[in-house]
Amino acid sequence: MYLTGINYLNIRNLISAKCLFSKKINFFYGKNGQGKTSLIEAIYFGITGKSFRTSNIKNILKYNAKSGAVFIQYTEKDMEKNIALNYKNGKKEYFYNKNKIMYDEFFGKINVISFIPDDINLIMSSPSTRRNFFDYEISQSNFTYYSKLKEFNQILKIRNKYIKERKHKTDIFKIYNDKFIEISSEIMEIRYEYINKITVLLNLNYRKLFNNKTELYLKYIPSVEIVNIKEVHNIFQEILNTQLEKDLYYGYTSIGPQKDDFMFLLSGLESKNFSSEGEKRSVIFALKIAEIDMIIKEKKEAPIFLIDDIISFFDSERQKKVIEYFKKRNMQLFITSTEKIDIDAKFFKIEEGVLYEEY
Repeated sequence: MYLTGINYLNIRNLISAKCLFSKKINFFYGKNGQGKTSLIEAIYFGITGKSFRTSNIKNILKYNAKSGAVFIQYTEKDMEKNIALNYKNGKKEYFYNKNKIMYDEFFGKINVISFIPDDINLIMSSPSTRRNFFDYEISQSNFTYYSKLKEFNQILKIRNKYIKERKHKTDIFKIYNDKFIEISSEIMEIRYEYINKITVLLNLNYRKLFNNKTELYLKYIPSVEIVNIKEVHNIFQEILNTQLEKDLYYGYTSIGPQKDDFMFLLSGLESKNFSSEGEKRSVIFALKIAEIDMIIKEKKEAPIFLIDDIISFFDSERQKKVIEYFKKRNMQLFITSTEKIDIDAKFFKIEEGVLYEEY
């Protein structure tokens, strides 16, 4: 699968246009503030319905614009297809081959992974940032998890409502409480299995690309201590029941998947507190590569990969090593930079939101 082109309208400072891509490496360069990051953000937005820069979708639109749209053409198994996203009056509409669809049908049509300077927040920020990240990444390769997560969030709201209203002795509360235990256990088990698999790939990629003498480990930290994951249902049920008085006091559910966290350990030390800035960037890049491996394994096809501001992450030697990695994988790559670098790619120059294709 690879993208063949994009049309965008009213996206940040970009001048609305159509762009055709190479199925291999696409390189966008220009001075800061010209629209390079906005271009790959438009690609990401058009594929996922989300932004990697903001949670407020209105911020993606051009100043004073009331609506915006992205139309993406792609090839899958030698068939031409397209997806589109239209944002108007605070609502998003999704399309596949020009037919309107629901987000659940839109999600996962194209898999994409981005690597941007702000990704370091995955290490430094709050547990909710890490949960949201891993929830999305697991969902890309496991639609069952995506469905369970949606159901979990609905049940959590209902349980919290009954807790707040102190209706914990009703039959209906017991039904939802049992369902909460069941689906929480399933989510924790999937997270546990995913992290166990990806941490092996994470360590291998880190050692291969950055430091072959250092061990990198990703640890899953559920809100309850679980010695044996196969016993997660019984353990979680027992602990949740003992927490009921605490939940009633605070008015919400105090344990469960919504309280889980994840930790990066480099040479046995928590990366958040002990790794240098360069090491943290390398940790995140190794994670992104491991995600690619997971998607390829589960879906039998490579995702689209976006790298923003490559020269701020890697020196020239590592740039070559990284690009060579993607070439061997035969993946489609989108790169931005303030400088043009010597690689085999299709080049685009961006000035004041205008995209100029070089031949």
